[in-house]
Amino acid sequence: MPFKRLTVFFTLLFTLGLASPAFAKDGGSEVYMLVFYSDGCSHCIAQKPFLKALDTENRNLIVNSYDLQQRPEHIEAFQEVAANHGVPANSVPSVFVGGRAWVGDSNLIRDQIAAHVKHCIQSGTCPDSRDNVLDSSADLPPASASLNLPFIGSLDLNVQPIVLSTALIAFIDGFNPCSLWVLTILLALVIHSGSRQRILVVGLTFLTVTATIYGLFIVGVFGAMNLMAMTGWLYPVVALFALIFAVVNIKDYFYFQKGISFTIDAKHKPGIYKRIRGLMAETNSMPALIGATTLMAGGIAFIELPCTAGFPVIWTGIVASQDIGLAYFAVLLALYLLIYLGIELVIFFIALRTLRIDRFQDHHGRILKLIGGIIMLALAGVLVFAPDLMHNFTGALGVFLAASMVTLLVLFLHRYLLPKMGVYLGDEFSKKQK
Repeated sequence: MPFKRLTVFFTLLFTLGLASPAFAKDGGSEVYMLVFYSDGCSHCIAQKPFLKALDTENRNLIVNSYDLQQRPEHIEAFQEVAANHGVPANSVPSVFVGGRAWVGDSNLIRDQIAAHVKHCIQSGTCPDSRDNVLDSSADLPPASASLNLPFIGSLDLNVQPIVLSTALIAFIDGFNPCSLWVLTILLALVIHSGSRQRILVVGLTFLTVTATIYGLFIVGVFGAMNLMAMTGWLYPVVALFALIFAVVNIKDYFYFQKGISFTIDAKHKPGIYKRIRGLMAETNSMPALIGATTLMAGGIAFIELPCTAGFPVIWTGIVASQDIGLAYFAVLLALYLLIYLGIELVIFFIALRTLRIDRFQDHHGRILKLIGGIIMLALAGVLVFAPDLMHNFTGALGVFLAASMVTLLVLFLHRYLLPKMGVYLGDEFSKKQK
């Protein structure tokens, strides 16, 4: 065994103590817990208060923590412990106690760790994780639940809160006023051709290209968020970004496109109209129509990015904090794009069937801006003050329900109650009065 490896081994052995489990201070057995973490992992940071509370509540629990980022020499020990517990050494936080292992953090994982610690202290029958012995107890729930999918592999069902968050954020993002405005303008003009074939080709090509560019943009943002996670500043940076977008969007509800505004700049709109009208030329062959639509969709997608970037940045920040693998991210991204695109597909097929569509109006955009702004504001607050809420099913759902209730309250006050009292806020009422 090389000298460096011997040093790591004896350092770990000395830190954990040489004694085997002894009968403890409170009539139970001493239980040793090994925690491998990284200072740059927001998921590890979120787990620390739980582990500290667990240590305080159980005098017989001895917790030994090892930072892999600041102390690279701990990596080899982590690899040996993980290998002997039958889990991969590629994610943190990783907790080893009583012969069992947990990778990641969720409410379910925390409940299982707490229950297993209590079981080990009371029974005194658990193997010592320092000896790297797997627990074969049959009366305990499994450390994790997984689903095996073809071509993807095993998916950890403990990440169900992030699946819910993905679905909810994608659904709200699907009602983006910029993308809906472009889609309705496109359909309104192409419908005049009277050809369902032309509508079908233009619509599907447009949606496919814009969704592809949007997906590539999200992948790039996710890579940046993973790098940010290593610095330990992921949540504050994402929260600040969400706060900025929230304030601007809420402002746009009251004062639409006044000052800073994440909308399609008016200078780009004549060009968009011109490109869409070009698709109506009867002389265009089908390949030429597809090519022209692809070029137009690509240009519009890049023009839209400042308007549509808010929720993808927030979502990728939340996903990066979960320390999930590429397979999980691929599935979540597919779910996000499916829901996001699904809303536009519904609008598209209704227009295809009825050959009519109502254009997207400013007051529609105002309301969608308000909804998105308040949800972003809620997410910004949660990421700063209570990030654990996004790590459990009821917490994630509660955040969106609370934000929705606040949105309804603002709409009721602004559009019904205050006007009855003679109080008018924003420029929308002033335009109507004129």
